[in-house]
Amino acid sequence: MNKSIKIFDTTLRDGEQSPGASMNVEEKITLARQLARLGVDIIEAGFAISSPGDFEAIRRIGAEVEGPIICSLARAKKEDIDRAWEALKDAPKRRIHTFHSTSDIHLKHQYRISREEALKRSVEMVKYARSYVDDVEFSPMDASRTDPAYLHEVLEAVIDAGASTVNIPDTVGYSTPGEFGALIMGITEKVKNIKKAIISVHCHNDLGLAVANVLRAIENGAEQVECTVNGIGERAGNCSMEEVVMALRTRKDYYGADTGITTEEIMRTSRLVTKITGIQVQPNKAIVGANAFSHESGIHQDGLLKERSTYEIMRPESIGLVKTNLVMGKHSGRHAFRSRLQELGHELTDEEINRAFERFKQIADQKKEVFDEDLEAIVADETQQVQEVYVLKSMHAESGTGVTPTAEVEMEVEGKTVKQTGKGDGPVDAVYKTIAAITGTKSKLEAYLVKGITGGTDALGEVTVKLEEGNKKVAGHGADTDIIVASAKAYINALNKLEYWKRGKAKSG
Repeated sequence: MNKSIKIFDTTLRDGEQSPGASMNVEEKITLARQLARLGVDIIEAGFAISSPGDFEAIRRIGAEVEGPIICSLARAKKEDIDRAWEALKDAPKRRIHTFHSTSDIHLKHQYRISREEALKRSVEMVKYARSYVDDVEFSPMDASRTDPAYLHEVLEAVIDAGASTVNIPDTVGYSTPGEFGALIMGITEKVKNIKKAIISVHCHNDLGLAVANVLRAIENGAEQVECTVNGIGERAGNCSMEEVVMALRTRKDYYGADTGITTEEIMRTSRLVTKITGIQVQPNKAIVGANAFSHESGIHQDGLLKERSTYEIMRPESIGLVKTNLVMGKHSGRHAFRSRLQELGHELTDEEINRAFERFKQIADQKKEVFDEDLEAIVADETQQVQEVYVLKSMHAESGTGVTPTAEVEMEVEGKTVKQTGKGDGPVDAVYKTIAAITGTKSKLEAYLVKGITGGTDALGEVTVKLEEGNKKVAGHGADTDIIVASAKAYINALNKLEYWKRGKAKSG
């Protein structure tokens, strides 16, 4: 019988700490719903005390997203735990995750307290969190660089205090698989009350060993994995959810373990994280990279044509990577359109359906075939969860050999129509300079990325931009068969996100 491994997804908390990956409340709720469809066991929805936005996201996810346990991070401080409880109290299934460093390097240089004081604080705060909820997780931060004997002492004490999960973090990605496996084995053998708690692991990827460390930990007794979609997170990121899940699923013969993840939702979840954060997946990334199921070698292609298992250890269908023609055209009705969206996992309001359907009609007129990937892009483009201060009404760009690129842009700014013409070094530059002049933005364009969603010259173009203003980075997304229009949409989407952030900051300030 396979051992069941719990998936603790921290994309909304640790993943959001990737530079430029911050999400607004509506984006977090959208992603949390997809994580629930994916089948994760626990969603770490944020760090309640860190900001009003995080608090509101945790509160709403707890109240609106069914299925997983909803968790908030909290330092080993009463005010953090109080705030976590306030955010979680309406969630049917809730967990408080509190932490304190235990390594001598952290205690000496960061906390400047003794081991005894760290132990005392940890126990007191676990007891305090337990006064609010039955489900308390404790993490001894920088566990992989902590003296093992002291680590065992801390774990035994917090379990006695009421922690039902103890999470062992490789906080700075320092450990190696052999070391980390031995650390987990030592905990199972030397912490007397360890059977009263679940052992969890949280590995960072600074040396590229996060997934390897997690898998070795599972071999040695870990029953929960803390991970993120696409492996995003602080510095080099976290253990990649899709990699550890598919390693266990593909090699059940070796690990004797599996998760409850609906793997067919992996690709959709990965793409949603990319669209929300603007962080692209490298083409050769395992499981979800564009090249993960591509075969160029003639020998490989020959083998695949004869028998897929010769060079394919996983089927692309197993992660939801299926190119399906959407057999619909300009005469198709809303009912069929809505049904297909539901099959793809999208539950839209009537207003969102109407907007997306109109875009679909336009695309159907322009393209010979409409693919599911196109449909995903249309939905993402037409259901952007941010208040629109700036709305693109129309635009026209001219460019060519011996011609100065010029753009004419008409926008609605807070209900007022503004029209302006500008010039640039190319059509996109001209459009962006004109939009910047209309909006008066002080933001800086950090990144501009373009990709074709499907093949052919009539493919939808997908543009992602990253803007920075006042130490805040946001990603904007736009899709259209006209790449200049897609570029304008992405830029305006990012500007609207900056306005959302600035106005929220003004209210909280």
